[in-house]
Order: sequence, then structure tokens, then C-alpha cells
Amino acid sequence: MRPYEGLLTAMVTPFRRDGGAVDEDAAAALGRHLLAHGSHGLVICATTGESTTMTDEEQRSLIELMVSEFGGEATVNAGAGSNDTRHACHLTERAVAAGAHAVLSVCPYYNKPNRRGIVRHFEEVARAAGGTPVILYNIPSRCVVNMPPDLLAELAQIDGIEAVKQANNEDLQPIDGLSVLAGNDDIYLRTLEMGGAGCISVAAHIVGDAMRRMWDEPDQRAEIDASLREVYSSLFITSNPIPLKAALNLLGHDVGVPRLPLVEASEDEQAQVRATLARHGLLSQAAHAG
Repeated sequence: MRPYEGLLTAMVTPFRRDGGAVDEDAAAALGRHLLAHGSHGLVICATTGESTTMTDEEQRSLIELMVSEFGGEATVNAGAGSNDTRHACHLTERAVAAGAHAVLSVCPYYNKPNRRGIVRHFEEVARAAGGTPVILYNIPSRCVVNMPPDLLAELAQIDGIEAVKQANNEDLQPIDGLSVLAGNDDIYLRTLEMGGAGCISVAAHIVGDAMRRMWDEPDQRAEIDASLREVYSSLFITSNPIPLKAALNLLGHDVGVPRLPLVEASEDEQAQVRATLARHGLLSQAAHAG
């Protein structure tokens, strides 16, 4: 499989509770769990991994660790985006040097570049990647700027840009020259049905086996997807990855809490997450496995 195909989990970055440093032991343990429960590969140091509050050195170290642990058996892709083109190129070069199989590069946020600026930005990123595949990341809910399908098709003409993580549900459609990955769990089914490449998933942290079945068992996709809708929505009752880290901690994975300005789930949010896990039998499964 190419590195941008299949069920890829956008992995959280575990932080230690005694000071907030990256917990690399917990990251390796979580990576092993995810690959044993449905994931074809991992995407690290991206949105769910809280890359925006990680230092460049923390990102490099984590990429090297995960490639060393899993790069021979699974895809390890790395977030390497920035709203500063020079910094995005620097992160891209470091991710490639650390062994990432592909880099995920977000549309520049906050600056609000125009179309020509976006094209120039990704020309430079692709050059920095030096032949390692670049996965575009379109997420206007966080970036303000949207890359519409015609712009994505234009970007596909740049050597090295091979896929897009589409997190704008309204613009989900095939793109000439790009493999399309679902950027939101609730469009995973639609993406597969239109012949897309897979999903970069949040929910696969906790329902990875079921989501893998959607890849492996086409005839069962709609039924499985319907059964997971509540799980998908419960992980976005507030900003990602706040509910996800709460869910993982409840399931016995010590991933710590988010870094500021994100905060730990409130009591009400934790109760909502716990109730969803209980209704889907996930708490009892975790207890039995423990």
C-alpha cells in the first residue's frame, strides 16, 4: 500500500502529567495498540497530536521514535505544516530526514494567503520534501482558508503532491491527480464509496477494529458506519483532542491531558464521553482486556 492509503490514525501525543513533557514510552505503547486494532498506519504530530504546541525538537524526536518502532511494518506519516512557508519547509525536511513515509502539510492558516500564495507555498513544500509524498490538508474550520476542488486539482500538478486529507465535508469529491482521504470520520464511508484512498481518523483510536472492517468488508460498510455515528460525534463535543484524550484515559491509555491553550475535559464532558463508551461496550471491553 502507498503511505496515504487505508485506515490511518491521527495519533494523539501523550504528555506526562508531571511537567507535560512528551511521554515517548506511552506514545510507543499507543502506537502498538492502534496497529494491533485496525490501523494500517499512523499520522503523528498533526492536529490531533497537538503539533502546534510541540517544539520542532519534540516533533523530530517523536517522528524518529515512531519510525524506529513501526516504520518497517506500517505507514508512519508526519505532520509538517505551518503558516510560515520557511518553517513548513524546515519541518518537512526534518520529517523526511527522520524517516517519515509521507508528510501532511496543512493549508497556511491565519495569514489568509490568496490562491497564488497557496500554490507558491506548496511548490516550496514539495521541493523541501525531495520526493517524499506530500499529503495536502484542507481544513477550513481551523485555517479559515478553503482549498476548493479546482485549486486542489491545480496543486496536484506539482511534483510530489500526491494526496489530500479532505476535512471539508461539502467539498468531498474525486480530485484529478490526487488520492482523497477522509479528513473527518463521518465521511469515511462516503470517501470509500467514491473510490477514495481511506481515512485519517480520530475515532480509530477507540473503534479501530470496526473501522478497519469498513475497509475490509465493503458489503458491511453502511451498517458499521451507522453503528459508529454516536462515537464519531462524541469525540467532537468540544475541541479535538480534548474528548479523545478523556476517552483514552478512561480506556486505560495514560495519554495525559492537552497542553494549553487546550484544557482537560470538564466533568460534564467526561460524563458524556464515558456514557458513549459505556453504551458501545468499550469500557467493559477495556476492563476485560486489563
